[in-house]
Amino acid sequence: MSELINNREQRKKVLREIITDLHEGKPLAAVKARFDGVVKDLAPGELSAVEQSLIDEGLPITEVQRLCDVHSAVFRDALEKSPDMSVTSGHPVHTFQQENRALEKLISSEIKPLLSELRRATADKQKAIALSITEKLNLLWDIDKHYSRKENLLFPYLEKYGITAPPQVMWGVDDEIRAQLKETKKLAAAYQSDLQGDLISKAEDALERINEMIFKEEKILLPMALETLAEDEWHQILMDSDEIGYCLIEPDTGWKPAKSSADSVGMHTETGRGSSIKMNTGVLSINELELIFSHLPVDLTFVDKNDTVKFFSATKDRIFPRTRTIIGRKVENCHPPASVHIVDQLVADFKSGKKDQEDFWIRMGEKYVSIRYFAIRDTRGDYQGTLEVTQDIAALQKITGEKRIAD
Repeated sequence: MSELINNREQRKKVLREIITDLHEGKPLAAVKARFDGVVKDLAPGELSAVEQSLIDEGLPITEVQRLCDVHSAVFRDALEKSPDMSVTSGHPVHTFQQENRALEKLISSEIKPLLSELRRATADKQKAIALSITEKLNLLWDIDKHYSRKENLLFPYLEKYGITAPPQVMWGVDDEIRAQLKETKKLAAAYQSDLQGDLISKAEDALERINEMIFKEEKILLPMALETLAEDEWHQILMDSDEIGYCLIEPDTGWKPAKSSADSVGMHTETGRGSSIKMNTGVLSINELELIFSHLPVDLTFVDKNDTVKFFSATKDRIFPRTRTIIGRKVENCHPPASVHIVDQLVADFKSGKKDQEDFWIRMGEKYVSIRYFAIRDTRGDYQGTLEVTQDIAALQKITGEKRIAD
């Protein structure tokens, strides 16, 4: 047994040294040769565990994110030797796999051939091909739902088990891919022949990164999640998946956990639903309270004074999707890494009393979204949490004149 433990510790030490060498700028070929000579295989969780420990010791997440693809390039051969996952049809992991197969088919059979055709096409045919590429890239944008389910449903459970760094790194890479796709779609939709090379190179880079992310999901993330999450937690992910949606496929159905527990993070309980809550301005049953929140023309999310998400309103058409797994999650883990510093600063300003409110507004297609944050304070002025209020104000902006009840 001691020999086995020592071997594991030695492997961990070697992995740590190799990753450190990469971040110090040592040549990829030399680092890979050292790894190949020392470590013959690699368990899915080993790489993530070492990355986690380095981040815990102060290595910036952005640095790991920057070299994420380099890490997988060094360890690819060893990771490819790990057995393929075998899960029941309808299981959330099976759905992720189905979506990945659909993404691979769209990329290899439809988008890449169009890019090759564009490269060879005469000037008079390029515009039509670019239009076809735009249509296929719009289909590929369905990947946003794949990434959103991963980020908002799977990552919270990994964080529950102390696995925080790999999700943050992967979310950052997901956002980079999203940004690349948006830029590529823009170039294709407004095609100019003098930017043909730019369009093709950006598209090919985005497609390569998507394929690389598929590899990381299926050889690192999902196997690690299968080893970590309980069946009732996978069932909760399944129950919440419809709210976000699926990527390019209609998922299989029929999978159910062998057993379930009401104690899972984010699991909903019916206990006490018939009781009432007495407030200073009236009395409401829990059912009435939930109905009121669900019919408000705004979306609400409340984060308590310990920076933990405690509540969100389940309105019919939420602007930003929320699922029950967000409950109990630290607010900094609910945002893309690129915007975490903004969230942290906002909460710090609320806690210190520097600010009581902050407003943002963004355009999302036909929607004009108002995002307002309010510091919640008790009667003594002590900070108790932050309330996020989100609303589509596009229709309100069009209001003119008056409309009275008598009218």
